[in-house]
Amino acid sequence: MKNLITGKNLLSGLVLLALSNTVVLANERAITYSEDIAAILFDKCSSCHNPDGIGPMSLLSYEEVRPWAPLISYKVERREMPPWHLDQTVGIQAYKNDVSLNAEQITKVIAWAQNGAPQGDPALTPPQPNLPDAGQWQLSSTLGAPDFVVKSPPYTVTANAQDQWWVRNTSFEGVIDEPRYVRATELKGSYPLGVKVLHHGHAQLRSFDDNGNRASGPVGRQGVGKGGDQFPEGTGMLIYPSGSINWNLHYFPINEIVPNEQAEAAVWLYPRGYKPEFETRGEQFFAADSGPGGLWANDLVLPPDSVKSLQGVRVLEKPALITSFRPHMHMRGRAQSLQAIYPDGSRKMLARVDKYDHSWQINYEFAEDAAPLLPQGTMLMITSTWDNTADNPNNPDPRQWVVFGQRGVDEMSHLWLGITYLSEDQFDRLTAERNARLTAASGE
Repeated sequence: MKNLITGKNLLSGLVLLALSNTVVLANERAITYSEDIAAILFDKCSSCHNPDGIGPMSLLSYEEVRPWAPLISYKVERREMPPWHLDQTVGIQAYKNDVSLNAEQITKVIAWAQNGAPQGDPALTPPQPNLPDAGQWQLSSTLGAPDFVVKSPPYTVTANAQDQWWVRNTSFEGVIDEPRYVRATELKGSYPLGVKVLHHGHAQLRSFDDNGNRASGPVGRQGVGKGGDQFPEGTGMLIYPSGSINWNLHYFPINEIVPNEQAEAAVWLYPRGYKPEFETRGEQFFAADSGPGGLWANDLVLPPDSVKSLQGVRVLEKPALITSFRPHMHMRGRAQSLQAIYPDGSRKMLARVDKYDHSWQINYEFAEDAAPLLPQGTMLMITSTWDNTADNPNNPDPRQWVVFGQRGVDEMSHLWLGITYLSEDQFDRLTAERNARLTAASGE
């Protein structure tokens, strides 16, 4: 009898527990497109996934999103979308342009898709974002119209072919009439088809004044997933009135011919007579040495079905502020990291991409007080890893020997750093000012 009563009590307890859980579940609002998912997509995805964007489908309405809900969930769960390939376990994690989803957003998207991707009340859907005209300069929304625009010579991109690497020089004359300082640059393909075929590219200016003084630097660097480059306030790049522009453009064909494509580079200048405190050469190329060799070319041989890593070191001859980090490899690239080895022998991982994807050329822009301030004598160690096996989903053929080359099916390794070299006094002052801000923010 005692056991029977205990059994009844146990059964009653289970029933009450089930009812209690049912009440909790009933009180939890279902995750819907209108109230939860639309805001995430508008904020993180719409800049590419719109009728004029580079995304393969538009995601601006429930009707457009619903058929793709399972794929969206799959890509989000694997952190493939939005594209942000940084290793989130090491290195600096504070960036100005972070488009990644946080854990709560990822959980919501997955749960919504698993629950059948309900729409919810359409009246609760936030307004669609006010997207900029795809043919306009991205930086014009904050800086206004550029001071000048230069164009590359025309090039016809064929349909359904291998990627095409195209290099030409053009004259830079009559654009400015005196030395000026650049505050921002942007490079893009022409609208509407040029923006779809220009995978990445560089417009490098070599300029001179009447006295033979030389200044060189980019008037535009572009990559899929990379916007324009605006220097920090008080930082500029000097250019002279006479010279030439080297156009180094990497096209990836689509399903139609793009005739007479001309890439365009826009430049925003500081006012006449303004001399910034800090001078930069813009985003700079870094490999294992100062030119071809090391990680850039000579040491790069990937056997079939192999995984290989190489390292190279550059020493900073002056103190420096690094504002951005952009890795570059090709289809076999898996990971690349940037580590600082300080003059006292201590080490710090600055940034590491562990899911590299050549389809994207993302420029990771450090937050202001997280951007590395490095003393003279710091060694920058670049470590690159390639995966030439069938486990690499981007690998076109793991049976091939792979060497250095310009095509996507060949390989290379370097990175681009937004870097400004400093005097010792500037380095000491910027370090002291940053420490004061961080101390004030912590309340100490």
